[in-house]
Amino acid sequence: MTGSLFAPPSAVDNRSVVDTLIARAADLRPRLRKMQAQHEDLGGYSAEIHEEFLDAGFYRALVPRRYGGFEMGLDDFMRLGIEISRADPGVGWSFILGAGHAYHVACFFGEQAQEELFAGTFIAPGRTVPSGKAVKVSGGYRLSGRWDYCSGSAWSTHAMVLARTEGADGEAGEQRIFIIPRSSYTILDDWGGDQTIGMRASSSNSITAEDVLVPDHLSVVYDFRDHVLGTDGTPGYRLHKNPMYLGRTLTYFNAELVATQVGAAWAAIDQFEELMEARPASFPPRTPRIQTPEYHRWFGSLLAQIDSAENLLISAVRQHEALGQKWVDTGEEFTPEQDARLRGIVQTAARIANDAVDLAFSTAGSTSAKKGSSMEKYYRDVAMYKTHIAAQWDVTFNSLSHFHFGEPLVF
Repeated sequence: MTGSLFAPPSAVDNRSVVDTLIARAADLRPRLRKMQAQHEDLGGYSAEIHEEFLDAGFYRALVPRRYGGFEMGLDDFMRLGIEISRADPGVGWSFILGAGHAYHVACFFGEQAQEELFAGTFIAPGRTVPSGKAVKVSGGYRLSGRWDYCSGSAWSTHAMVLARTEGADGEAGEQRIFIIPRSSYTILDDWGGDQTIGMRASSSNSITAEDVLVPDHLSVVYDFRDHVLGTDGTPGYRLHKNPMYLGRTLTYFNAELVATQVGAAWAAIDQFEELMEARPASFPPRTPRIQTPEYHRWFGSLLAQIDSAENLLISAVRQHEALGQKWVDTGEEFTPEQDARLRGIVQTAARIANDAVDLAFSTAGSTSAKKGSSMEKYYRDVAMYKTHIAAQWDVTFNSLSHFHFGEPLVF
């Protein structure tokens, strides 16, 4: 089987911890691939796989060491997401967006919230499109609303959602992130099966909450994209002294999504390689594909594209980490524009990975387009990603340019 060229430094002191986690994810690949149809029907991954993830410690990847986590570097978290997505992009999407919001808690919430939330397993879908309302009351907020596309909801212990506050007099206030426990929201049955074209295993269900009391320490103002670090940084940096927790989120959020696309591309080339070794060419003379120049050209192109996509993704995330370290060392601000420009690199990685899946699908032969084919699934999962706002390159690149010239960052 083909494999990534990218191996690596890490923010984790013990390299073997990271290598063990990623190797365990790779070991799960055959089982996850056999369960693809089951997980698509479920709309998420099974209790069996959830227990495997728990036992492996995957959900603790980004949790600070102070609370028993691995405090894994963001680059290695993306590598873990790629590996799970290589087995099933939908499962990878569900995992990375459920486990990944531990990063936001560790960056932006205070010590009381972190002690409470990280006392046990923390899996939280997040939705930063404002919905519903939050009314200020003594000691907190009364929160009600409905939030769609809460990826990772199936095994969630909490949800992290955005709402606009209202005063007692009904006046509109600020946008805030609220974290609510599983007992306080309902997961709607609106995902899985044939309800979407792809990413059916991503547990991207809608959730609803009705008049939930959220204490003050589990709510923060939502300024994650363009907060100023100044001399003190974020609450998470002050608590953990790790520049990873400075909380620039544009690169990070997009990297989470793109890790699934790089994983999907590796999955597609794995299937392409199997077909090269097992099937004849689709056109005369029908020699084995492994002896046919066209298939070698396509396979070589796939390798080049996927290696490039993964290297762009990991390199951008490492630059993100380096800019945080530079702030620590020199006091030079890690700016929102730098974060946005790194996001552009990450999105370019996605485009390359998506092109690789398109090439693999279009040259693998028409039998790979039949329902139930692995290649057909990977193609559908990538098609679903392409509908995401983060994949609308022209919109986000336009926003980046306007931001560079002094206008607000819209996307």
